[in-house]
Formats: sequence, C-alpha cells, structure tokens
Amino acid sequence: MSRRKMLIYSKTILRKVSFDARLFQKELTKALSTLSEREARELKHWVLRNFHQQGAPVLLA
Repeated sequence: MSRRKMLIYSKTILRKVSFDARLFQKELTKALSTLSEREARELKHWVLRNFHQQGAPVLLA
C-alpha cells in the first residue's frame, strides 16, 4: 500500500473508532509509527482539528 493511501486509510480507521478514546489512541499510535515524517505531521494536524480530545493524550505525550 502506498504511503499516501496509508494516510487516507489511517484517517478512515480513526473516524470509525472515534467513539472509544482508548481504541482511538491505540490506532493513532500505530498509524504514526507507520507513516513518513511528513505524513505523520499531516495526520497530527488533522487529528488536532477533528478529534482534539481523543488524540491529545497521544500527541502531547
């Protein structure tokens, strides 16, 4: 799977698990470890804009 597709896939998964903060944080951590530095930065910005409360513990750790 291409990197760009992985970023899109990660966003899809995060939207689907956003109802559960722990699962969201687990999936976010996994996504950040697989993406390139630039894509991880883009994902972090996207999470902060759309899912601040669920993503903050992972992004601020």
